Amino acid sequence: MSVESFDPATVATDDAVTVTAAAVEHFRRQLAANSKARAVHLSVKESGCTGFMYVVDLVADSAPDDLRMPLADDFDLLIARDSLPIVKGTRIDFVHEGVNRQLRFINPNAKDHCGCGESFNVNS
Repeated sequence: MSVESFDPATVATDDAVTVTAAAVEHFRRQLAANSKARAVHLSVKESGCTGFMYVVDLVADSAPDDLRMPLADDFDLLIARDSLPIVKGTRIDFVHEGVNRQLRFINPNAKDHCGCGESFNVNS
């Protein structure tokens, strides 16, 4: 049996999360509509029937422990350091399905999802 440890301080910015061009453009439109926000903040919180849900906020500045990841010349993605073990390796996309548009999180750490799609679990 092996044990994997995770040290958030050693996560390289380009290893944390990837964001598609469609998601970058979506975030750019959202930031343009909010004059006070200058960055996108990603975290997770306990929620739903399965365990966790993603929280995406538009913020003016980072918290002291946030990992700053430049997405474009004009804004950054800020990732809550305590969420890194859960979101590390996640790809964020913005998809159009019929008349619906949504952010999609492709997380290799997610082992289980609830039926409504709101929450996920990282336990096996």
